[in-house]
Amino acid sequence: MKNKLFKLYLLTFLVLVDFVAFAQPGDDDGSGGLEGNDPPPAPINGKLIWLAFAGIVFALYSIRKYRRLAKY
Repeated sequence: MKNKLFKLYLLTFLVLVDFVAFAQPGDDDGSGGLEGNDPPPAPINGKLIWLAFAGIVFALYSIRKYRRLAKY
């Protein structure tokens, strides 16, 4: 029980720290809106195929490793 509670606390802490670490203050233009001087987003469409391929390879590796451990 203590181990599960510790893992829950650790996960919650890491998620909350992640939000705080990457949050950036905006530039207020005086009327309540934020100025839009952001750079254009990076295209990721070409990388999605490689990401899916890596995910499938990792899933197959994990399944085979689990099956090997389950035999013993």
